[in-house]
Amino acid sequence: MARPSARARAQRASVVGKVQVPKSPKGEASGEGAAGVGPKGGANPLRVPILLWEPGKSGITALARMNTLNSPLSQFVISVVLLAALAPIIVWFFRDTWATLDAAAVVHRQNRGGRLDPRTPATLVLAAFCLILINYFGSLEFFDAHIVPALKRYDSAHPGILHVWLYEDLYWRIYWGLSRYLAYLLPLAVWPLLFKENPLDLGLRVRGFLEHAWIYLLCLAVVIPVLALVAHMGDFGTFYPMYHLAARSWLDLAVWEALYVGQFFALEVFFRGFWVRGSRALGSNAIFFMVAPYVMIHFPKPYLEACGALVAGVVLGSLSMKTRSIWAGFLVHATVAVLMDLLALDHRHELPTRLTPDSSVRLAFPYTSAVLFGVWVLAVTGLAFAFWRRHGRKVAAAS
Repeated sequence: MARPSARARAQRASVVGKVQVPKSPKGEASGEGAAGVGPKGGANPLRVPILLWEPGKSGITALARMNTLNSPLSQFVISVVLLAALAPIIVWFFRDTWATLDAAAVVHRQNRGGRLDPRTPATLVLAAFCLILINYFGSLEFFDAHIVPALKRYDSAHPGILHVWLYEDLYWRIYWGLSRYLAYLLPLAVWPLLFKENPLDLGLRVRGFLEHAWIYLLCLAVVIPVLALVAHMGDFGTFYPMYHLAARSWLDLAVWEALYVGQFFALEVFFRGFWVRGSRALGSNAIFFMVAPYVMIHFPKPYLEACGALVAGVVLGSLSMKTRSIWAGFLVHATVAVLMDLLALDHRHELPTRLTPDSSVRLAFPYTSAVLFGVWVLAVTGLAFAFWRRHGRKVAAAS
């Protein structure tokens, strides 16, 4: 069978009636309850949930409301309302941080006699080069053209090791992750050579993190209820996980989530560590210059998430400068992303049940909602405890 195009392979699933059929690595619709056989004619490793629920009157009403929320006009209105509501809150919360950054930038320029700090153009040029590397050498087209043939040659010479016919899409996601690790973390290797500075000063130090851990807990307490809502929206529910065979087995899901979390670490180092600190001579403007390309890497994602990236870019960039560390932002980003994947799979009834794609071992996990609620309760409890301690310290200081 001819290999599907990159565009076809990037599609997440075929929906036929009420049966959601994930694509196999070769692009064929497959699954238990569908064709009954997998790639190469073997036992099908994919689990296809068949949605037998027939909505009653109340269910139809709920579906109609959800369809309304999924319309482009509704999403545009929601985005404008939310951005307008969040803007004054963000300004109030970070205005002192921005003012401090601007004052430090003024002093820095005075100390340099008004001369341009070479760190700023070096940061912008190096950042642009890293994004070019990702766009060209980290693309699916490059993987298909150069990496897949090499994998297949090795698989032919050493059968029974790589199983390219079964794991080709997983290998693509591994390559996707590694390419981003290398590009996003490249400045950590280049920066000391250019300016003789410790790369840990680009936001990687953990000192003082616990002092600001309450901000991480606050973000989780606010974002988790939003996640529970958007998981039911069409764009989010079908887009995630980005690795569309994550539902095939726990091995697929575990490898993908490990790559995903690692990618968020590299991304936070790049945007909220290297970028904003390398261009700190711009003051608070360094944060807003960073936001534009950060939003642009979200363009293939759902519209509301791209709008959310606008907020996240400003908040996480400001948080990084406020705490002098990327760790709070990384933890928020990674936690929310993993929970979003699990919620999307759970909502579609597609959480994996096989240990590996070709395994007969079954392992069901019906507790996603409980995990989500538990994380939210822990965040709220931790936040309350942090506020109680801060209040106690103020009282002790006053006395």
